[in-house]
Amino acid sequence: MLTDRALRQLKPRSKLYRVADSDGLCIEVTPQGAKLWRYRYRVGGVEKMISLRASYPETSLADARVLRDAQRRILRSGVDPSFQRRRDKAIGAIARANTFEAVAREWLLTKSPEWVEDHTQKVRNWLEQHVFPILGTQPISDIEAPDILAMLRKLTTRGTLNTAGRVRQTVSAIFRYAIATGRAQRDPAADLRDALPSPTKKNFASITEPKAVGELLRAIDGYQGSPIVLAALKLSPLVFVRPGELRGAEWSEFDLDAAEWRIPASRRKLRKAAKANPRTPPHVVPLSTQAVDVLRELHALTGSRRFVFPGVREGRRPMSENTVNAALRRLGYAKEQMTGHGFRHLASTLLNELGWRPDAIEEQLAHSDPNKIRGTYNKAKYLEERRRLMQAWADHLDGLRAGAEVVPIRRIA
Repeated sequence: MLTDRALRQLKPRSKLYRVADSDGLCIEVTPQGAKLWRYRYRVGGVEKMISLRASYPETSLADARVLRDAQRRILRSGVDPSFQRRRDKAIGAIARANTFEAVAREWLLTKSPEWVEDHTQKVRNWLEQHVFPILGTQPISDIEAPDILAMLRKLTTRGTLNTAGRVRQTVSAIFRYAIATGRAQRDPAADLRDALPSPTKKNFASITEPKAVGELLRAIDGYQGSPIVLAALKLSPLVFVRPGELRGAEWSEFDLDAAEWRIPASRRKLRKAAKANPRTPPHVVPLSTQAVDVLRELHALTGSRRFVFPGVREGRRPMSENTVNAALRRLGYAKEQMTGHGFRHLASTLLNELGWRPDAIEEQLAHSDPNKIRGTYNKAKYLEERRRLMQAWADHLDGLRAGAEVVPIRRIA
């Protein structure tokens, strides 16, 4: 039998050799001087040997004998220890492939072609920031409702109730995917529908008082940052599209001579419909002379690139979704006062006050019409009216910028 003194005295030789202890335990000494614990045993008259995944002196003689005894118990149960190890490895591989994070990333890869890039990134951020650090390494089939609730309460305690609700819906969708692919039996996130406090519905922060709008426009004109960001700020009130549609704009979508911007359905909320029907029409944004002037000036800077508003660090991608909001903060407008999305509310509010036809305003905002037949009719009916609307709106903004006392005048199509 080995002793600690004998182990310390073992020296490397030109070839690997082994020294036995008892009951199959032995030490293997490599030419490099490593001393590795091994277990030798017989199954069906055939001698086998496995590593105990330990070395001396990190693992003492006494501890190595404990490891050996564990393997002997497996052998006495009628199982080959090497077979047991391979089975444990296979089970571990399956468990790693079926962790919540593994299934969630597979689900995200499956769903992302149906979404615009901004939404995909938003969902990925929710998962990576809030869910994976807590649930990511757990086998998805082992996760229960209390585990998910504990994760969500970290969000609700911070007051981000809307995000908590969205995250719960996302987790629920991932479980439904896991059920469909045989990795889970049920959706525990569905049990939490009534377990979270309901958020107070809020509109996007926006300025709508005419005098304050004029002040905002003058502040934008005085922006001292990147000329590309300045152009995005100037266009935001003129076109009032969704922020993701603006920042992802491509020069191929514009016909400046015709004063039109055609946003393909694949870049809007209709991406899924566009995939099902490639002939889904684009959303036409008539451009005022003021908007065309901004774009022609910007074309000299970015016209050779794909994106109208390329990112600062990576020109092959559009600017960050936070760029316009960050610029507004730099101009002194807090997130409770104004956001990039708030330009849509600003335009909707004032255009309605000015008396423009609500249907034409809704069509320009690209709000979906629940009556699809009516929606198709409106696209043709209101285009010319929307051309007049967009030019009149730009002129109205010029008046507000100049500080004029603008009296709302009802517009009749």
